[in-house]
Amino acid sequence: MKNELSNKWLQRLDELDIAFQPIININSGKIFAVEALLRNYKEIGFDSIFAVFDKVYEEHILYTFDLKLREKAIKKFTTIEGYQDLKLFYNLDNRLLAMPNFSDGNTNKILEAYHVSKDHICFEISERHEILKNCNLEEAIAHYKKDDFCIAIDDFGVGYSGYKLLYDSNPDIIKIDRYFLQNIELHKKKKTMLKSIVNLAIQLGINVIAEGVETQEEFFICKEIGCHYIQGYFIQKPTKIVTKIQESYPHIIQLIGKNKRKQEESYKIEKTILKIEPLTLNNTMTDVINYFNIHKNAEIIPILDKFNQPLGLLQERELKNYIYSPYGRSILLNKNINKSKLKHLLSPCPAIDINSSLSTIIELYSNSPETVGILITKKGAYYGFLTSRAIIEIMHDQNILHAREQNPLTKLPGNRMIEEYIDHATDHSESHILCYFDLDNFKAFNDVYGFRNGDRVILLFADIMKKDLDTSFFIAHIGGDDFFCSVKLENDAMQETRLQNIIYIIKKFTNDVKSFYSQEDKENGFILSKDREGNDKKFELLTVSASVIIIEAHSKFKSLNTIHSLLALQKKVAKQEQEHISITSLL
Repeated sequence: MKNELSNKWLQRLDELDIAFQPIININSGKIFAVEALLRNYKEIGFDSIFAVFDKVYEEHILYTFDLKLREKAIKKFTTIEGYQDLKLFYNLDNRLLAMPNFSDGNTNKILEAYHVSKDHICFEISERHEILKNCNLEEAIAHYKKDDFCIAIDDFGVGYSGYKLLYDSNPDIIKIDRYFLQNIELHKKKKTMLKSIVNLAIQLGINVIAEGVETQEEFFICKEIGCHYIQGYFIQKPTKIVTKIQESYPHIIQLIGKNKRKQEESYKIEKTILKIEPLTLNNTMTDVINYFNIHKNAEIIPILDKFNQPLGLLQERELKNYIYSPYGRSILLNKNINKSKLKHLLSPCPAIDINSSLSTIIELYSNSPETVGILITKKGAYYGFLTSRAIIEIMHDQNILHAREQNPLTKLPGNRMIEEYIDHATDHSESHILCYFDLDNFKAFNDVYGFRNGDRVILLFADIMKKDLDTSFFIAHIGGDDFFCSVKLENDAMQETRLQNIIYIIKKFTNDVKSFYSQEDKENGFILSKDREGNDKKFELLTVSASVIIIEAHSKFKSLNTIHSLLALQKKVAKQEQEHISITSLL
């Protein structure tokens, strides 16, 4: 082809090397793919990978250079043990299409030479050069999607187009930028934004990779909000030595084992799943028509890729216009277009792991009003289908349960659910923080300002807990001015963060509740009321005290009686402390 590389650039290519970084399934710990990353660029005189590509772009040899690099990456990819079960993520520079010698079909020739199917290749495309002329990102995505390559949008969330790009390009995968993960356990806004992105992607049938995961906290949060895959130093740094790439990562598998959902929730989902027989993209349209002829009551067919991962649904109603007309039927059965027709007739469908919580499944379904159900995976592979009707029944059961157990004023779970939670926490080898909140001087406030304002104060504290404690916390209303919250500690590093969350609740309530007092009482810093003996007394303004117990995973003293006794005893101590908190650890 034209624009052949000079000897200088051929020598540079020989010196360059490829490192691979694993991308693993967040629910199984098994490897899903590797990303090819350029190495040894400093040895050929460049400060960064970007500088290399900027140089070949300036010399108008970007496409020629990139094809050679693709071949180098694909060749090395085939030396990884078990590569036949992996995908290779390769970063594309979207300026390629502006090169004068750009042409179709060259990647397929390389793949054929190394006996690699295009199913194994995923092209990563980012918005890095989108502001330049002749660098249309959507055009680059469309070009490779037209040729049935898997497409991932890299650095999602920090580019120029954002959700518009997601809507217009319909990628197979998005990779969440590291920006959203860094210190996410400390920033509720980041977690909210990340969850919103992940939920939207799942609703559109797009898989999500969290990129740059470096800590246990980031791992657990990514798992909690539904990311499908993770990549980063916490799993493994990029390596040029292919023998270091593992089939699975034991330290991740161990963490997954500690983070299982409640058994009763798993059973509730398991018993409602339909084990619908799937097809793959390798099946022909003749297979599809025969499927519907054999399964007379079937309305959908789950469609999988060669790795048994769901791609979407084929719905019978979408085929009717073709099946019931001779002309349309002949189009469907045309062997030359079988594969593309099947892929293009797919409807996106949310897919979620079976170990996801009921609340996550319900939220996902509620945000996808047009979906006919949710595809369920197990350890990354298709497992079954949860119909709309089944989800609605689960929602109905949950609503009845919550309504029965809720406090009528705050709508928070009540005492029975608190008891169940503590019982679960003491029965399992997991670390937890339990916290008993008691509003200080509430009776005096109630006597002076009335029961209606007392209820408003109760609602204020409930709202603060709901808004400022993230979804990993269980929050409940014991009754009156007593509240409860608890959270599982995934690791030791989380303990201080969770205690700071509780301290923040105390400070926020103490500050916000002042708005319920008259100006005079606020200036005085107290109110006058009668104590329990009927004597006049000054009472300080409302605050809240927290009795906290940290239950270590293997504690020998975590009986229900011990916990209840300690919480009650510490409540009195907490009221005397300057920060209104008393903490005990059960070792």
